[in-house]
Amino acid sequence: MEEQILIPLSLDDTFKFSCHAGVSCFNECCRDVNQFLTPYDVLRLKQHLKMTSSDFLETYTSRHIGPETGIPVRTLKNRREDGFSCIFMSPEGCRVYDSRPSSCRTYPLARMLSRSRETGKMTVQYGLLVEPHCKGHEENHPQTVREWIASQDIASYDDMNDRMMDIISLKNRLLPGPLDDGQRQLFHMVYYDLDTFRQYLTDNYSCQKLNLSAESWKMIQENDTELLKFGLVWLRHAIFGSFSHQ
Repeated sequence: MEEQILIPLSLDDTFKFSCHAGVSCFNECCRDVNQFLTPYDVLRLKQHLKMTSSDFLETYTSRHIGPETGIPVRTLKNRREDGFSCIFMSPEGCRVYDSRPSSCRTYPLARMLSRSRETGKMTVQYGLLVEPHCKGHEENHPQTVREWIASQDIASYDDMNDRMMDIISLKNRLLPGPLDDGQRQLFHMVYYDLDTFRQYLTDNYSCQKLNLSAESWKMIQENDTELLKFGLVWLRHAIFGSFSHQ
């Protein structure tokens, strides 16, 4: 049986790939999936579907605890009766394509992020994931890694996901082991349930109490992305006591 391989690539290396309805394996990568969602994935999907975060989470996701981090995570529900296919898969393709999760839009690339323990510097590496079932690699559509990132609107996802990884790295260094119930609820609210987090801030804080300008307070009240950015910094204070709004 053929196995998947990962070919290291630089930003300016070229690879051939295209996915469309004319490819014989179309939709096969959407079956037998266990799709983990990042906080920004949830934000974009709930906006796309015009749902509150709580309703989206209840309708389309399942809740788990990360076995290594102890942090709550969300996965998309799937359809067991259809080969465990993604809940958003249709015969025509992805029903939420414009807001599909970061791992879907990055594929067939893999992005690996590492941090130096000595300097704290982040290093990003890319690889081309070649799987036997995927015929998209046979399409004569060359592009560089850099061009793929731009064409798939990956950079905005990477930025938000890197902010999440900073929190996970901090948790692993300062608070290894399981979280208590209160800490898990805070993580889950800030990561995934943004509308509840916004109400929590409104009920318990003011711009003065958070040392925010009226303009910044208004922005996090009205803009989900700015709220998530703020929330990830706020979480540092709530869990680790190191608050500095950026």
